[in-house]
Amino acid sequence: GIDWPDPLKEMQRNWIGKSVGALVRFGLNSGKVIEVFTTRVDTIYGTTFLVLAPEHEYVDIITTNDYKNEVNSYVIEAKNRSERERMAEVKNITGVFTGAYAIHPFSGKHIPIWIGDYVLAGYGTGAVMAVPAHDLRDYAFAKHFKLPIEEVVSGGDISNESYDAKEGKLINSDFLNGLDVKAAIKKA
Repeated sequence: GIDWPDPLKEMQRNWIGKSVGALVRFGLNSGKVIEVFTTRVDTIYGTTFLVLAPEHEYVDIITTNDYKNEVNSYVIEAKNRSERERMAEVKNITGVFTGAYAIHPFSGKHIPIWIGDYVLAGYGTGAVMAVPAHDLRDYAFAKHFKLPIEEVVSGGDISNESYDAKEGKLINSDFLNGLDVKAAIKKA
C-alpha cells in the first residue's frame, strides 16, 4: 500500500524478506487486546508471559497503581537508550512487571505482562508473546526474572538453553500434540 516506485518496493522486499506468521490477540479484562505477530504460532501454548516495548501505547493504560512508579522510571530509562544500544546489549537483562495480566487466547490462562527494552515499538506490534523454552531472548528474560518456562517442542534440553530449532514434535499443546513443527504451524 506504499506509494513508492515498484523497483524501490522490490528492493525493500528483497532486503527485508518476507515473514510468514500469525497475528495473535491476547485479551485484557478491559476488553482491549494486545496484538502480537509471530512466525512461530505452533509454540502458542508455551507462552508464559507477554513483553511490551517501553514505548507501547498500552503501558500507561494497563500498569496497575502498585507498579506505576517502577514502570515509569523504567520507561524513562529505556527511552534514553537508542534502539541500537537496546538490541546490542543482550547480556544486561532489564525489565519490569506491570501488575497486569493478559488472557491466553487458547488456554484462557492469565499470563503476566512485563515491559522489556529488548522489545522495540517499531518492530512488529511492539509486543512479544514470550515462549522462553523456544526463544533465546525470552529464555534469558525468564531465567533472570524466575518466570515459568514451558516446553512445547520436543527435541532439545531446555534445562540450560532454549530449543529454538524448527523441528521436533509438539507436546503440552492440546490439539497440536504429536504434530511436527510445520504441521503444527499450519494447524494453529
